[in-house]
Amino acid sequence: MVTRAHILAGIALFLAGFLAGREWRDRSADLAESRQRVSQLTGQVEAVQDARQAEREQGQALAEIGAKHEEDREAAEAVPAAVVAGLRADVLRLRQHWAGCETRALSEAAAGAAERDEAARLREQGAADLVRVGRDADDQVRACQAVIREYESR
Repeated sequence: MVTRAHILAGIALFLAGFLAGREWRDRSADLAESRQRVSQLTGQVEAVQDARQAEREQGQALAEIGAKHEEDREAAEAVPAAVVAGLRADVLRLRQHWAGCETRALSEAAAGAAERDEAARLREQGAADLVRVGRDADDQVRACQAVIREYESR
């Protein structure tokens, strides 16, 4: 005979099994959700790390461009002196419109030796300054182009 105790024990076992199954299902769902969230966060972390690495590489490339530009600027300091020395040594020659522009107003006969020397010095200095300005502009353009290429490559 089935006693009341057996029926209550059966109901208790049934309820315990039901609750255990429900708890297992809830925990399995939580575990699956947690795994999905971990996967999403891992992807986000990897994306951030990749972005930081790209920023570091780009920063390093831009720093190299800046250093090269500064080297070019320092090297440009010697350009005016080299132009003047080249003109004096007759290694460099000015175009005709530069060679005579300072003395066109003065006739050779009327110009004194000091005036001719000063005019020659001014022509040399002007030529040196123009070469320096041109080189500075070229250096600036090269540096700007390098920066643009770096940004476009990313």
